[in-house]
Amino acid sequence: MSNFFGKLRDRRNLVQGSFALITNIHIPNFFKGNIYTGKLKSACVPGLNCYSCPGATLSCPIGSFQAVVGSSKFNFAYYVTGLMLLFGTIFGRLICGFLCPFGFFQDLIHKIPSKKFSTRRFSFLKYIKYFILVFVVWLFGVFLTDKLGTASPYFCKYICPQGILEGGIPLSLANKSIRAALGNLFLLKSVILGTIIIVSIFFYRPFCKYLCPLGAFYALTNKFSFYQYHVNDNCISCGKCKRICKMDVDMSKNQKALECIRCGECIKACPTSAISTSFTNNNLEEVRYE
Repeated sequence: MSNFFGKLRDRRNLVQGSFALITNIHIPNFFKGNIYTGKLKSACVPGLNCYSCPGATLSCPIGSFQAVVGSSKFNFAYYVTGLMLLFGTIFGRLICGFLCPFGFFQDLIHKIPSKKFSTRRFSFLKYIKYFILVFVVWLFGVFLTDKLGTASPYFCKYICPQGILEGGIPLSLANKSIRAALGNLFLLKSVILGTIIIVSIFFYRPFCKYLCPLGAFYALTNKFSFYQYHVNDNCISCGKCKRICKMDVDMSKNQKALECIRCGECIKACPTSAISTSFTNNNLEEVRYE
């Protein structure tokens, strides 16, 4: 089992790409300009993956939550929230590191050769994503509703760059009627996406760090998720884990850091193999790896 998890970390980009493909398997729809609307769309993927993506088999949890949070019927909102809690309780932000298509997209953009910059000085910006989660995704959807009790999906409509990347651009390229209807909103979202792409070249995962409400939600579950990181007495406080971490986490001091996406780079960098991972079962016993 130890070797299995180690191999997954060594091939993280492959895992990310494979998961993105599996959850967006309806490839012909990209050429037809159609969206899959089958029964599977009632379920959600763990990561940020737009409902409007032509290839998407499942829904985005943030989009699904916004679609019904202002309704007088909260059954589906409860279902989506419960599903997100289930994902977070099991994996925490491992989802951000391995199972989120937009996280994978940013990782690829960051590989473009250029000078790379640290984001430690901008750590105060990480609170923006919690503001977006609480206000834009939740409270706006509850209180800013129309006479029918429905709310606009404010985050998806005005902020989310994944929607324009996976949905808006592919659909407009394949569908003439959609192209004819494009307006200022499409331009706004394109500017947001373009900005994130440019910034992602020089800074690691800016959207995940500062803007993603789903990342904010999963960050809160890092404290109690089954999947955890541990540092044993072999730690020599050399600082390598802190220097290697692109999410600005010092694993030697905080194994439950909210910003940790469980990518495993610190494990590979540790010279004394002091960092291990575990799943905790219902009897509060730990099954440790490495």
